[in-house]
Amino acid sequence: MPASSKALIQDLLKSADVEIGGNRPWDLKVNDDRLYDRVVSYGTLGFGEAYMDGWWEAEAIDELIFRILKHDLRSNMRMDLATVVSVARSRLLNLQRRRAFEVGEKHYDIGNELYSAMLDKRMVYSCGYWKDAESLDAAQEAKLDLICRKAGLQEGMRILDIGSGWGGFLRFAAERYGITGVGLTVSKEQAEYANANRGNLPIETQLKDYLAMDGKFDRIISIGMFEHVGVKNYRAYMQKVFDLLSPDGLFVLHTIGGGLSQTYGDPWADKYIFPNGMLPSPRQLGEAIEGLFVMEDWHNFGAYYDPTLMAWLKNFEAAWPRLSAEHGEKYDERFHRMWRYYLTSFAGAFRARVLQLWQVVLSPSGVPGGYVSIR
Repeated sequence: MPASSKALIQDLLKSADVEIGGNRPWDLKVNDDRLYDRVVSYGTLGFGEAYMDGWWEAEAIDELIFRILKHDLRSNMRMDLATVVSVARSRLLNLQRRRAFEVGEKHYDIGNELYSAMLDKRMVYSCGYWKDAESLDAAQEAKLDLICRKAGLQEGMRILDIGSGWGGFLRFAAERYGITGVGLTVSKEQAEYANANRGNLPIETQLKDYLAMDGKFDRIISIGMFEHVGVKNYRAYMQKVFDLLSPDGLFVLHTIGGGLSQTYGDPWADKYIFPNGMLPSPRQLGEAIEGLFVMEDWHNFGAYYDPTLMAWLKNFEAAWPRLSAEHGEKYDERFHRMWRYYLTSFAGAFRARVLQLWQVVLSPSGVPGGYVSIR
C-alpha cells in the first residue's frame, strides 16, 4: 500500500474534522489498510464496498458522510476509475430506456417484507413532509395531502400516478378526495401489492412503462420516479406528460435533485441501490419543460429527507433480527451493511444540502388568474 494513499485520505478527513481511530461517533475506524488504495482508485464505489466488506466502521455514518460532503473532499481527489466508467456508459448508452424495468427488478422487487418493515403504514417510499409532523406516519400523510392540495384534486377527477409504488398516494387520494386513478410502476411486487390492497376504491395499478400509456387525465402526479428517467429522456418524458394531461390540468412532480448538471449517477448507488439512477439539475429540468409547460411553483424541502431516512433506518434496524432470521437467504449480513450504508449516507447527503427534494407544479398554458402556492 503506497503511503501516499493513506496520507492523502488522512489529511482530507482531518480537514473535515474526522479522525481515523478517533472516539467520536463520526470518526473512522479502519479494519483493513487496503481501504486507502481502494478509495483512491474507486472513489465512492470503493468506499461503500469497503464498508460492506467490513474494512471500516463508524458509529454514525450519516455524520461522517455529512462532514465529507459539507467539506467537498471529493473535489480534492482525481477522478477515480469507477466514475470514469460511469461517465463513459452514460455518454454511449441510454440505459434508462434499454433497461427501463431493471430498477424494479433489482430494487423494488427485493421483498415487500423489507419495505413493509421499514416504511410507514401506507408504504410510501419518498420524502415525508415534517413541517408539523412528529412521526413518520404523520409526515407521509402530510406529504400526500400536500400533493393533493397542490394539484387541486376534486371529487370525480381522473388521476395518473407515474411511478406509483405500492399504491399509497392513489389510495389516499381516492379515500380523501374521491378521485379515480391509474398508477404505473415497473415493479411486479409493487403492482401486485397495490392491486391487492386497493379494496373497493376506483383505482388500479399497471405494470407498464410511462411511454406506453395513453388517454387523458385531469391531473398527473409523479412521486420519486423522475430519478429513474435519465437526462437523455427528460424531454420525451415531459412531452408524454403533456400529451396525457388535459389542457386545463396540472402536473405535480416530486423528485430528488442536485445542484450540478450531470449525466451519470453515483457509482455505488448505481451498482447496489438504484440501477441507472440520475438526478436532475434545475437547468436540466428547465430545459425539459421549456415550450411545453408553465412553471407555476417550485418547492424545495430537501432538508426533510434527513429525518425521513433516519426514521427508515430506525425501523429497518429494529426489524433486522426478524428479517435475517426469516429471510436469511436474501438478507445476509452484507446486505445489512449495504442497506445501512445506503440509508445513512443518503441522510448525510441531504443533511449537507448537496441533495434536494423538489415539488414542482406545472400547467400546460398557465392557470387563469395565477396559481396560489401551497405549503
